Order: sequence, then C-alpha cells, then structure tokens
Amino acid sequence: MKQLIECVPNFSEGRNLDIIKQITDEIETVEGISLLDVDPGASTNRTVVTFVGEPHDVMEAAFRGIRKAQELIDMRGHHGDHPRFGATDVCPFVPVSNITMEETAEFARQLAKRVGDELGIPVFCYENSAFKPERRNLANCRQGEYEALKERICTKEWKPDFGPNKFTESVAKSGASAIGARDFLIAVNFNLNTTSTRRANAIAFDVREKGRPKREGNPITGKIMKDANGENIMIPGTLKGTKAIGWFIKEYGIAQVSMNITSMRETPLHVAFEEVCRKAGARGIRVTGTEIVGLVPKSALIDAADYFLAKQQRSLGIDEAEKMKIAIKSMGLDDLKPFVPEEKVVEYMIADKSGNRLVDMTCEGFANETASESPAPGGGSISAYMGALGAALGTMVANLSAHKPGWDAKWKAFSEVAVKGQQIKEDLIHLVDEDTNAFNMIMNAFGLPKGTEEEKAARKAAIQEATKYATEVPFRTVKRSFDVFDICEQMIKKGNPNSVTDAAVGVLCAEAAVTGAYLNVKINASSLADKEFANQIVGEAHDYVMKARRNKQRLINLVDKRLDF
Repeated sequence: MKQLIECVPNFSEGRNLDIIKQITDEIETVEGISLLDVDPGASTNRTVVTFVGEPHDVMEAAFRGIRKAQELIDMRGHHGDHPRFGATDVCPFVPVSNITMEETAEFARQLAKRVGDELGIPVFCYENSAFKPERRNLANCRQGEYEALKERICTKEWKPDFGPNKFTESVAKSGASAIGARDFLIAVNFNLNTTSTRRANAIAFDVREKGRPKREGNPITGKIMKDANGENIMIPGTLKGTKAIGWFIKEYGIAQVSMNITSMRETPLHVAFEEVCRKAGARGIRVTGTEIVGLVPKSALIDAADYFLAKQQRSLGIDEAEKMKIAIKSMGLDDLKPFVPEEKVVEYMIADKSGNRLVDMTCEGFANETASESPAPGGGSISAYMGALGAALGTMVANLSAHKPGWDAKWKAFSEVAVKGQQIKEDLIHLVDEDTNAFNMIMNAFGLPKGTEEEKAARKAAIQEATKYATEVPFRTVKRSFDVFDICEQMIKKGNPNSVTDAAVGVLCAEAAVTGAYLNVKINASSLADKEFANQIVGEAHDYVMKARRNKQRLINLVDKRLDF
C-alpha cells in the first residue's frame, strides 16, 4: 500500500498573490503531488500551503517550494502579525497513511540536510525530527524571530542543524527554516466581538498550555517572578497541547485568539472552542465564530458534532454530511466566509474524485447500470446494497425513536443503536463497489499474457488470487448484513411503534442480502483450486443463511402479531 505524507509549509508572504502562485506552481511540477489547500493571510503576511503525496515526491516538492521562496521573498522587508524567522518559516511533514512517525521524521531530516547543503539556508529540525530536546518546541527555535537571527545562529547553543551559522547576505534575505515531523496540527482562530488585542491576548494566556508569567502583587503590572534558574515562573493555562496568542485582524476588523492545537488527543477542537467561549465570557466577550486555517481532519469535526448532538440529547447515529453541518454551525466555522468541507477536510481532499463509484450514482442511474449489458454491478453489489438499505431502515427507526416526544429519557440508548446501524450501513456501502472491483480483478487476471510457460503460470496464479478475493468480499457482505438483524429486532421490540413496519422491511432486506451474497460466495468458490478453503468459506456462509432465514421468519411473525387488529 502507498505511503502518504502531508506537507504544510508556511511561507512568509500573504499579500502578493503572484509570488504565492509561483511558489505553489513550483510545488505542483512534481508528478504525484496533490496540492490540497493554499490559505494566504494579509494581516499575518503568511500563506499556509498543504499538499500530499508519497515520501520522495513530497521531499522533492517541498525542496522546490523552499527554493522558489528563497528566490522571491526578502525577509529584510517582511512584516506581519505572525511570528516568523524565514521565507519558508516552517515546513512540517505529517504522516497520513502506511507510514510511521519515525519514518516521517527521517524524511524530514533528509530534506533539512538538502536545504542546508544546496540552498545555504540555516535549518533547525524540530518536533519529532529534533536532534536535541530543546529544539522540539518550534517557539524555542524561532525565539526572537528574524530580528534575533543574526546573533543567534552564531552561538554554540543555537547553531543550525544544517546550513550556515553565519549571517551572510543570502541568509539575511532568506532567513532560517524549521523543518520537522509532527502529528496533525489544527491551526484555528476564534473570532471575538472585540477589537482589543489586549483582551484577546488575555484569553489566549488563560487557555494555552504555557499560560502566563506569575507576577508579584498586581497580576498584570507586577514584577515577573523567577525560579532558582532565573526562568519565568508560569501559571499554566487550561488546555493541554495548545499554543495561542491574541491579535487584531484588519481585514476582518476583529480581534482573534489564534491557536495551534498540537495534540487533538489532549484537546479536541470542540473542547478548545468551548473553553475559549468560557474564558471569553468571563471577560465580557463573546466568541462569534471559528476560522480554520488550512485543513482539518474529518475526525475533529465528527467528534465535535457528536459532542454538540449529545448536549442537545439528540441521536449521534446520523449521516456524516449532517454531522458536518452540525459541527459547522455549532462552532461558527462559516462566520467569516463559507466553510466547504470538500475544500477544508483532509480526507475529502484526498478522496477518489474519479466519479466512477457505483454508490455515487443516483438510484435511477444505479438501476440502469445494473440493467445494462455490462456484467457488473451484479448480484454481489446488489446484495451489499440491500444490506445497506436494511441497516438504513433500522437506523431510521432508532433516530425517530430517540427524538420521539415523551421518550427523552431513552435517547441515549436509541442513539447507540443508531450509531451501530450507521457503521453497518457505511461498511456495506463500501462493499457495493468492492464487490464490483473484485469482479474486475478477475477479468484483469484473465487478460494477462499467456504466451510462455512462465506467463501461463503467473496468469493462473493471478486468476486464483483474484478469485479468492472475489469469494472473500461477498462473505464479508454475508457477515455484515447479518448484523442488520440485531438493529431491526431491537427496533421492532422497543422502537417507535409507528415505524415497526420500516424495521420489518429492514429485516427482509437483511435476509435477501445474506442469501444473495452467499450465492456469490458459492459460485466464486467453485473456481478455486484450494478446495479446503472453498469448502470452509461456503460452509460458514451457508450457516449464516440458515440463521438469517430463521431470524426473518421469527421477526416477521412478531411484526404480524403487533399489527393484528
């Protein structure tokens, strides 16, 4: 499976769109790179770029972007609201799939060395790529910003990991860069109904992990207290894994608390939002909305939606698109400009956009494609879709029951059923296309060359491997469709009585799905040379069919009795 790394370089230019485009164009010259987001800020004079690809492609694209930024950006005249010390201020690598943090950190170090050696830019390796503990924290590497760079890089303590340690004319122009590997970071600004930077900073100090300096006497003007080592004594903030400052944004005419959430595990996005709201409220200020800078992982918004739904005592078992709406409106993500999930959520940006998925068709289009002379989609895909419909019906009854007047005390139990039903539905929807993909794998294997004995042997092995997979996929449909019975049975017995027949139709869908998928298991297994495997998987699938038939009859009889009049 492909290894994927996300790269999020921050360039110290947010006003000249031509310069920004030249940099991103250079990044896109690397084949295999997907440019996901370009987010310039005029007040910060900074642009956050996000792209993704395989490790070596990402390293090359990052190098080209850094080289172009060195050419076009002169730090000697740079001013902006955001801390910075170089034309490419930071360049973090983030592991996305099939790659460890350790591997990602090593790729970042390789890039850092190349940037230092070939471009002559001082480079500090930070976060998980740091060679020294004190350099893990970006703020330590960037202390004093560009203005302090001339003296700092000449010291033994802050000699760059790669590149020159002298403030040459080239370094004066490019500044330094921090290159590293980190977990996914959420860059978020909380909009305030004030123009006061001082108030925004106070809120930021209330919440950020570092907190604020402890003072003697007056907490605002008193002398900062020091420890035995001469370091400031700090009063920690309330949110672990966060960094924050307050600033005024001219383009919006408001102050913001600007935050980096460096650990979503310790501080989820919705927790940060609620805490900033609480601290702002204590100071007579209201959070009017939230601005995501760059991209956000889907889980952050789904978790937020679940949190706000639970606060409302609403079922969490709703469609993902609906959860996106809940998250957007609950945190005011569209306060300053429209928030389009397809353009801001990482998983949506890197998803397959070919438009070839069966499940993306209309109901009519899917039916027409099935009816065409093409052999796929066939019975396996239809079985998976019937199972998905059964799960959807059971989930619908659970959601209706969770919101039924007078049943408020039961909402959580119904929500748990709906969440389970949604997951079953999503798994089966995935199997709709996977069954057709498995069939296509067999067809591709049959199309392999067979001119020599070696080619014949390779073709035969490929056919057997594809056929085995095409047997396993409908078996997964058998098992997952069987799980629909539990959802529907609970709703027939405990759900909204007005929807009992909906749950009953879900039962019929589940039985048809299990039986249909079993037949596909059986016909595909008949072509397998491994008869032991074939007999075992067919036997297990048949057992599910027998249980499904008994369940269907028992539950339909139960519904009939409830409907007697």
